[in-house]
Amino acid sequence: MKISIITVSYNSAKTIRDTIDSVIQQNYHDIEYILVDGNSTDKTIEIIKSYGNKISKFISESDKGIYDAMNKGIQLASGEIVGILNSDDFYADADVLKNVANNFIDSIDGLYADLVYVDALNTTKIIRTWKSGAYKEGAFLKGWMPPHPTFFVRRKVYQNFGVFTNQLKSAADYELMLRFIHKEKIKVAYLAKIIVKMRAGGASNASIKNRIKANKEDRMAWKMNGLKPGVFTLIRKPLSKLTQFFKK
Repeated sequence: MKISIITVSYNSAKTIRDTIDSVIQQNYHDIEYILVDGNSTDKTIEIIKSYGNKISKFISESDKGIYDAMNKGIQLASGEIVGILNSDDFYADADVLKNVANNFIDSIDGLYADLVYVDALNTTKIIRTWKSGAYKEGAFLKGWMPPHPTFFVRRKVYQNFGVFTNQLKSAADYELMLRFIHKEKIKVAYLAKIIVKMRAGGASNASIKNRIKANKEDRMAWKMNGLKPGVFTLIRKPLSKLTQFFKK
């Protein structure tokens, strides 16, 4: 079973080696690795090219933002399963994709797992842990969502239900998972393992102003799908992250 991994980048020279190394060092070998760069002006392109044919497909051109770049990667993907790993994230160990493949049974359309946030400078230091838990229908109404970097989905799901919207700046990943899991009810499985390490400092949580913007986009994600969130859905979603600081 071929797994396509997509990494999008823009001026990511400081972190992208960790990302690429974590993919090409996997013990699972049926991997298609796709890099989509947005015309970086630092040494990102030079670094990517230094890996030669270890990168399956590489393009660098202007885009309309991170989600537009992800969509380009999805269009290039030929694997049965598609995963997206950001250019400042990296897989937790060399067995991640082997575990994903082993748990991607025929009856499921998607799979997600757990994630840890690590210090941007000292990536051995864990800041918080995102333990997803098994999905129960209606969980999105309670503010639940899986961590997108751990989300793998069959390529046919993108073909059937669409790709990322460019109407949202920071919540298109939330909208896509809301659409796939809550609205279209694809069958998902939970892999109870930490498979991704993410550097702390996401833009949507960097300030109160950004959090308000993110909340508006979350509300728009429901509206775009003809759905109505619960009374406390959009309050519980950011509040649920507070518990991550106490999970080990």
